[in-house]
Amino acid sequence: MEVSGVGLPDEAPWKKMSAEELEHQYLPSRWVVRLGAEEALRTYSQIGIEATGRAQATWKSLLHVPYGDGGGEKMDIYFPNKAAEGASPFFLFFHGGYWQSGSKDQSAFMADPLAAQGVAVVIVGYDIAPKGTLDQMVDQVTRSIAFVQKRYPSNEGIYLCGHSAGAHLAAMMLLADWTKHGVTPNLKGFFLVSGVFDLEPMVYTSQNVALQLTLEDARRNSPQLKVAQVQSADTACPVLVVVGQFDSPEFHRQSWEFYQTLCQGGWKASFEKLRDVDHFEIIETLTQKDSVLTKMILKTVFQ
Repeated sequence: MEVSGVGLPDEAPWKKMSAEELEHQYLPSRWVVRLGAEEALRTYSQIGIEATGRAQATWKSLLHVPYGDGGGEKMDIYFPNKAAEGASPFFLFFHGGYWQSGSKDQSAFMADPLAAQGVAVVIVGYDIAPKGTLDQMVDQVTRSIAFVQKRYPSNEGIYLCGHSAGAHLAAMMLLADWTKHGVTPNLKGFFLVSGVFDLEPMVYTSQNVALQLTLEDARRNSPQLKVAQVQSADTACPVLVVVGQFDSPEFHRQSWEFYQTLCQGGWKASFEKLRDVDHFEIIETLTQKDSVLTKMILKTVFQ
């Protein structure tokens, strides 16, 4: 049985896949080569918990800061020691988990190495499915960024980073209309790590049981389809699209095609395939000050 591709161009490669193959392509843990799928997920969670605990023990922090009234609308902020509060570059991270799992409380992977270099790190929470809809999550992420800009107007740049589903949410900020939020954030860079940018395939996978996306929902929230329709607000703002060597072919396609769309739209985009890492290791390496991705982030922030 082939997946139906109602209203989609014939060349969409996922359309030719069986339902079983499509499901396989969008289960990142099935592509891990170093560990079993369940062990890879446990290891990822444990590294995140340990990194978060270490950050809270090391850096001045504000935890569970509300940026709105919703139950999930909270963020954790880790400040570097050597800078005046608010006068640093701010790195905002949006966790993955297919919009239905994960938490800010175990996602401060990069707080230690970035704060050590003078970067304030903000781990943003949002209401995951089924409590939150995708439209609500996009709105929450938008408001979290506006909140940081208003609270810390002397920031030295706001940098957005998302992993997997979080990369999708960060990419949606390329489309944000900031006028209704009463502030234009000082956005200086995007780091989109192993993301999903065209959500239409997700409608046909088991991930949609919790998400309940219609095709209209998916298309409305697909930066791959939408970003080409807008004029880049700041073509000098770098957008780094990153994928791991051991991500699935569909994740590779998603990142590469989004990078191409960004380039065609005039964005200052770059693409990197990181060697020897899978969908989870690519973020786990951010606990290390000398990892390739950590160095890329710091080079962008301090260029």
